[in-house]
Amino acid sequence: MKTVTEKDQFHATLERESPITLKVMRAFPAGRMDFKPAEKSKTAAELMWMFVLELGVIDGALAGTIDMAASQAPAPTSHAEIIAAYEKKVKEVMSKVASATDEQLSRLVKMPVGPKQMGDVPALQVLWIMLMDSVHHRGQLSVYIRMAGGKVPSIYGPSADEPWT
Repeated sequence: MKTVTEKDQFHATLERESPITLKVMRAFPAGRMDFKPAEKSKTAAELMWMFVLELGVIDGALAGTIDMAASQAPAPTSHAEIIAAYEKKVKEVMSKVASATDEQLSRLVKMPVGPKQMGDVPALQVLWIMLMDSVHHRGQLSVYIRMAGGKVPSIYGPSADEPWT
């Protein structure tokens, strides 16, 4: 009987969550990418781009160095371009996670841990942090969808626009 490792658990979770994220991204009205619910909020394009950037942080953690400048890359404005970038990046990251060694996953990487604070964080913990942050942003995007006049898909259960009954 194979022992299920934390890496296996992360890979399975990313494999389960990424199609849900993609479903929510696709549900956002493509012609409303400049929508933002408040002055301090990100635009829909910027929020959706966060999913790609967070995968980039995962990629960096696996490589041993997180490039914070790359994680600030400006968002494309095209709905299709952001979705294509996400689809490509998630496939790359899934493959890298699958082949990651225990050494890669346990090494410490520098990342922000507070305001103007960098700290050493185990790479596998960075992976989980980025995945959980992505789920958080997905919830934000579901609110944007409703406010922009789109239909909110079911995520973990039915929605008003996608009932299960």
